Amino acid sequence: MPGNRYDDGMSDSYQQLLDATIQHVEGLKARGVRHVSVAPETLRALAQPAPRIAAPPPEVRSRRREEAPAFQPPAATPPAQKISPSLLTSAATQISPPSAAAPLSSEAKIVAFAALRERALACVKCPNLAASRQNVVFGVGSIDAQLMFVGEAPGADEDEQGEPFVGKAGQLLTKIIQATGLSRADVYIANILKCRPDTPGQSAGNRKPTPEEMQTCIPYLHEQIDLIQPKVIVALGATAVEGLLGKTVGITKLRGHWQTYRGTPLMPTYHPAYLLRNQSLSEKRRVWEDMLAAMEKLGLPISEKQRNFFLKAS
Repeated sequence: MPGNRYDDGMSDSYQQLLDATIQHVEGLKARGVRHVSVAPETLRALAQPAPRIAAPPPEVRSRRREEAPAFQPPAATPPAQKISPSLLTSAATQISPPSAAAPLSSEAKIVAFAALRERALACVKCPNLAASRQNVVFGVGSIDAQLMFVGEAPGADEDEQGEPFVGKAGQLLTKIIQATGLSRADVYIANILKCRPDTPGQSAGNRKPTPEEMQTCIPYLHEQIDLIQPKVIVALGATAVEGLLGKTVGITKLRGHWQTYRGTPLMPTYHPAYLLRNQSLSEKRRVWEDMLAAMEKLGLPISEKQRNFFLKAS
C-alpha cells in the first residue's frame, strides 16, 4: 500500500528526517541560498542505502490494523516541523546565505568552480554574443585569492585567447599587480560580461556592453565572488562600476572611495586602458593610491618606495 512505512522499507524517523531536510533546503533556496557545505563523512553516510526495517508477519500486521485507533485529523503543525534542530543538524545540511557561508574545502571549491566554468562556457543566453564569440572568457587566477579585479567585458585579444586582460591594458594591469608585490597567479581577474560584445559591421574596435547584457551575465560573476570570497574587490573603469553598483555619477568622483559589493569592500578605480590614453603622472598616482588603499585593507606590507611611486619627488 502506498505510504505504508513497512511496505516502503523506510522507518518513520528516517522519513521524518528526510522530509524535514527537504523542507529546510527548499526554504533556504527560496531565500537565495546557492551553496551547500557538506562534510566528507556526511557524503559517505548519504551514499549508504536508506535504513530499512523488516516487515512484521501477516498476523502482526492484521492485529495492528484491528487495534489501530480511529482516524484522527492531522495536527496543525506537520510532524516534520517538530523535529529538533539537533536532529536536522545530524543530516549535515549546514547551509547559510552567501554573505555568511562557511568556506568550502579546497576539494569542494575546485569542483564547484569547475562546474560553474562549464556552465559559463556553454552559455547561449545572449544569442548574438554566443554567435560572434571565439571564446568564453571565464576568468583567471587563484580561486583562493584575497584580491579580485573586475572589468566590464573582454576585448578582441581576450576573445581570441580566452583569458581576461591580456591585451595592452592587461599587460599594464599585470605591472600594477606586480607593483603591489603580488602576481597574476595570486589574484583573480574576471569581467562582468564573459563574452566579447559583438561589433557587427566593424572589422576592429570594441563596444561598451549594454546594461541588459551585463544583467544577464552577472550571475556568473556573483557565483565566482561567492566561491572565492575575496577580501577586496577592485572595479576597473566606469562601466564595471556601473554594472556592479548601478551608479552613473562618474568614475572620477567614485574612485578612491570605498564601496561595498555583496558584503565585500570594493574600490573603484580607473581602467588600465585609461592610463594608456592618459599617461600623466598625476593619473597614474591616483590609480596607485587606490591600490595602496587596497593593500592596506588586505594588510599587505607597504614599503616607503611603494608609497612614493609616481610622486614628483620620487
